[in-house]
Amino acid sequence: MSESTHQAAAEPDDGGRTDPLVQLSLEQLRQRSSMKWRAHPEEGVLPLWVAEMDVPLAPAVADALHRAVALGDTGYPHGTGYAEALAAFAATRWGWDGLRVENTALVPDVMLGIVEVLRLITGPGDAVVVCSPVYPPFYAFVTHDGREVVEARLGPDLRIDLAGLEDAFIRARRYDRRAAFLMSNPHNPTGVVHTRAELEAIATLARRHGVRVVSDEIHAPLVLPGAVFTPFLSVPGSENGFALTSASKAWNLAGLKAAVAIAGTEAADDLRRMPEEVGHGPSHLGILAHTAAFRDAADWLDELLLGLDANRSLLGELVKEHLPDVGYVPPQGTYLAWLDCTGLGLHDDGPTDGPGIVSDLAGPAKLFLDEARVALSSGHVFGSGGAGCVRLNFATSPAILRQALTRMGRALTDLGQASRP
Repeated sequence: MSESTHQAAAEPDDGGRTDPLVQLSLEQLRQRSSMKWRAHPEEGVLPLWVAEMDVPLAPAVADALHRAVALGDTGYPHGTGYAEALAAFAATRWGWDGLRVENTALVPDVMLGIVEVLRLITGPGDAVVVCSPVYPPFYAFVTHDGREVVEARLGPDLRIDLAGLEDAFIRARRYDRRAAFLMSNPHNPTGVVHTRAELEAIATLARRHGVRVVSDEIHAPLVLPGAVFTPFLSVPGSENGFALTSASKAWNLAGLKAAVAIAGTEAADDLRRMPEEVGHGPSHLGILAHTAAFRDAADWLDELLLGLDANRSLLGELVKEHLPDVGYVPPQGTYLAWLDCTGLGLHDDGPTDGPGIVSDLAGPAKLFLDEARVALSSGHVFGSGGAGCVRLNFATSPAILRQALTRMGRALTDLGQASRP
């Protein structure tokens, strides 16, 4: 299918619904000026890397922004409406009624909020445990703030290895250092959704070793059929932990900065020590947009999740057809797929002095960009266990997904033919 023939208007599926993932044509998407569509200026590149979705704004979010602009309502943020909307969403969506608005704080975005929370419970030279491979900014933001990253590798099933995590906790606490566990829940890049039993075990281990848990739950609304999201702060033993979330991933609002930090009941006093100026960082328009998403756009999210579920299955079929030597475990959540390309035998020449630079490309990601004109995230920047893998964002139209995987398969075929004597 050529780019010009990709659908330009909404196409209801067989169930009479409208999938947000098929409402924009490739030509329309190429008019966007955001990172996803501008970081790779090479002609014809299909960008399936950074976590932006190829969807229009949810109508409820767009209406909230239009109203604010029409009123000139572009001043300073005020009130607790964002946290209240999140609490109502959590109660309805996840059956969690333990989110107390008085135990929350507004932060500019989830990663900057994580840094501010870590400053409350650790100091320079202290340790932060992460489960690798994991979201690259976990490394960059933590090390830039003077903390040491201690890795606990995921198990072969891509889930948290509790024995390995306990070992990492012990290493992190050496010399009586303070330590935190920065958890991705659901996990980015694998799409694993931690079970309640796993989270309870993590809370128990953290208590035993004096480690504070900080849970990044930015992908929480994006749990796909077959899995159930459990907020970390809803499990026993989590009372001294923190969670951070926003609507940015689920409703495609990364450019509208605003997030919420949530403290467990025993951590509320810590959160109150957060400097007042941190709360000046979120955008007023961002807060309005995120509030509208959680409060008024659940139906839109449901439509999106059905489309993502279909794309998840389609991706599995396309990998089997075009990339038979690539490993693919369907993610339980997020719109990110972790593809194991180590069986392709491609040399991964990424830097070995630590991950964290999202734009670095090596091994299969470099091949697919150079030869297939498909931009993916290179696995080596996700830490130990990431080399030879790529992360693919499947929050796009089925047509673009098919075109990308066809190109990738063709590139591998051409590479194989070129290597023959």
